Amino acid sequence: MKNQNSKVLFLAQAAMIAAIYVVLTVLGASLAFGEVQIRFAEALTILPVFTPAAIPGLFIGCLLGNILGGAILPDIIFGSIATLIGAVFTRMLRNKSKYLAPLPPVVANTIIVPFVLKYAYAVPLPIPFMMLTVGVGEVISAGVIGLILYEALYKYKTVLFKSIA
Repeated sequence: MKNQNSKVLFLAQAAMIAAIYVVLTVLGASLAFGEVQIRFAEALTILPVFTPAAIPGLFIGCLLGNILGGAILPDIIFGSIATLIGAVFTRMLRNKSKYLAPLPPVVANTIIVPFVLKYAYAVPLPIPFMMLTVGVGEVISAGVIGLILYEALYKYKTVLFKSIA
């Protein structure tokens, strides 16, 4: 029975994380300052520190958010893969410093998204410049806002993210 409860809890957590990511993405919860875009949903990439269910939750949330947000196929695929890579490596860093946890999504998006912008959307800016601007946006959303979210959730982690054995 405990194993069945763990599976249900895992699915419930993943679904809730996916739903929140989708809502934040589709409702346009982002800011743009010139070339720098801050996607608030990316703050959720800190959640694999608390639960492994965040990995599929973030991936599916990004996939659905991009689909419902009107992204084109390469963006849907590679943007979601960037989020998945970030989530997996954030989970791997969960027992290290909390300040390392946001690095994987920042790095994954900084490397992958500029190529999507250049070759899928034909953005005429140089890739190194887009790496800088995407990186700045990710540092703000996944790094700064993600760490604020971490601090807000940390003291409630045993209640919010019951153990999935």
